Amino acid sequence: MMKTTRLYSRMAALLLAGILILTGTGCGSTATSGRSDTMEDMDSQTLVSDMGVGWNLGDTLDVCAADRDGDGRVNEAPAEGEKVDESLWGNVYTTPELFDHLKADGVQSVRIPVTWRDHISNDGKNTIDPDWMQRVQEIVDYAYDRDMYVILNIHHDGGGDPDFGAWIRTDAAGFEAVREKYRRVWEQIAAYFSGYDERLIFESMNEVGFDSVAEARAYDMLNTLNQDFVDLVRASGGNNDKRHLLIAGYWTDIEMTCDEKFQMPDDPADHCIVSVHYYTPYQFCITGEETTWGTDGDIKRMQGLIQKMEDNFVSQGVPVIVGEYGMISTDVNSRILFSKTLTELCHERGMATFFWDNGSEYDREAYQWRTEGLIEALCEAVK
Repeated sequence: MMKTTRLYSRMAALLLAGILILTGTGCGSTATSGRSDTMEDMDSQTLVSDMGVGWNLGDTLDVCAADRDGDGRVNEAPAEGEKVDESLWGNVYTTPELFDHLKADGVQSVRIPVTWRDHISNDGKNTIDPDWMQRVQEIVDYAYDRDMYVILNIHHDGGGDPDFGAWIRTDAAGFEAVREKYRRVWEQIAAYFSGYDERLIFESMNEVGFDSVAEARAYDMLNTLNQDFVDLVRASGGNNDKRHLLIAGYWTDIEMTCDEKFQMPDDPADHCIVSVHYYTPYQFCITGEETTWGTDGDIKRMQGLIQKMEDNFVSQGVPVIVGEYGMISTDVNSRILFSKTLTELCHERGMATFFWDNGSEYDREAYQWRTEGLIEALCEAVK
């Protein structure tokens, strides 16, 4: 896949970020976590191939006061005077013991989705609440300190409810304001976590598209944000000049991301990975209209989509992470077969996979998997 050169805009972005870092002035300056770990020199494909079993800490740090069902009302909101915290959508507070048990069960990598929108000041500076940043760091450290790979992202800031706080999706007229806020948020995150080593991966955003504009312009808007993300992180100091970066595909949809209009960013470190999600068929994974999976047709469809990612990215030197997959079905055999088949197909091609868990699969108080045999199947699939 050919990359579009944006030499002059990239040089300007790098120069500006470098000045802010050296001077420590301006709205771009921010504190760091204090870590200064040594970054191991490895290519991104090696890192992705080493990730093993992946799992999402879903509906936790990604919670927000949101209109989740589209009825025009916020579904959950904190009590008056209280801040949004990780328990808002019903999950328990995250503990270090959770990651002890996950690692003992064979989980090697954790994606930690984070929504920032309820924790950004409205004073014109888009400053992230330091208490929220600290809690994010605590949970990142729970996994990182147990030698797990950790993916940290911007999540429901790109949600579908802009009237209630989502801000990344926009029309062309509002795009420059989105770019400014996006750069400011990542500027703070990147600086704060700049001392972490290769086990911490930044992901540009979650499921984002711009369907209110013409298709070519929509892809260009996403490509622009992804390039802004790379340029800013690379210039943000510490280990970020060579940090591995996960680049969100268009809607993280496989077929849309394989469209030639989607372009991977230019990256001087050559440490970019493409992110897609796998929720096919929709009726099995999302709506529950189909309760079983595993026909020859089901498997052939999955094989075809994963092969498309290999042809368009892996074979072209771009590693792939399936950052989310999952299903609503409670049929045990189907859950295991779907998960194991996808994991095997991906890992055979050097792609990593992360099971989406909103709290319904792994009991975070009893530290047990609810689908008997699932974790064993996933561990077998990555061998």
